[in-house]
Amino acid sequence: MTQRQIEVATSDGIASAHLFGDAGAAAGVILYMDAFGPRAALFGMAERLADEGYAVLVPDLFYRFGTYGPFDAATAFSTPETATQLRSMIGGTTQAMTAEDTGFFLAALRQAGATGPIAAVGYCMGGSRALTAAGTYPDDIVAAASFHGGNLASEAADSPHLLAGKIRARVYVGTAGVDGSFPPEQSNRFVDTFRRAEVDFTLENYVGMAHGWCVPDHSVYQVRGAERHWRRLTALLAETLKAD
Repeated sequence: MTQRQIEVATSDGIASAHLFGDAGAAAGVILYMDAFGPRAALFGMAERLADEGYAVLVPDLFYRFGTYGPFDAATAFSTPETATQLRSMIGGTTQAMTAEDTGFFLAALRQAGATGPIAAVGYCMGGSRALTAAGTYPDDIVAAASFHGGNLASEAADSPHLLAGKIRARVYVGTAGVDGSFPPEQSNRFVDTFRRAEVDFTLENYVGMAHGWCVPDHSVYQVRGAERHWRRLTALLAETLKAD
């Protein structure tokens, strides 16, 4: 399995990205980062997906801010200086920006040889980006998964649930049992909207898990919950990216 760093030219500059997978992988996955940026923990997750036979792209969504970090996922939000920096970067990287960038990410995967179906997978802030990508590029993205994604059905004008009518991908949402960024009122709105739009989706509640439980370097990482997420994710990808 190979790994290489590439540069993806976008409308706003050059986004650094890491590409995983052996040459000849026809199906691709865009892995949208959590708030702490591309790092070893996410690269390990990308390698695990690449081992399933996919070309996996992990782009830096914060590239507009230049050099930053690395951030310690276990302490970044408990340290005032890095917490302020992270909140500024999250707020300054809009859904619209990532949606536009995704067109270039898709092209990068195609150029790398992923000529088959594509999936979008995201964690934390990346979860909402994965769903937005599915609604923005319905002809390209056949599966989308969000794990501990926040604000998936908020009252914001760019909330991902508002794109439900455009999504043709199969969607999986894994939510932490208690998560202030995706409270019950949002999950109810999400389910109602996606059912009315006739989206093929699953929303699963991981009872006992906290926001961030899937990512190994997070302070609330939980092995059993993470392995459950891997079973769900690999099944989704096998059924959509490897379907005959």
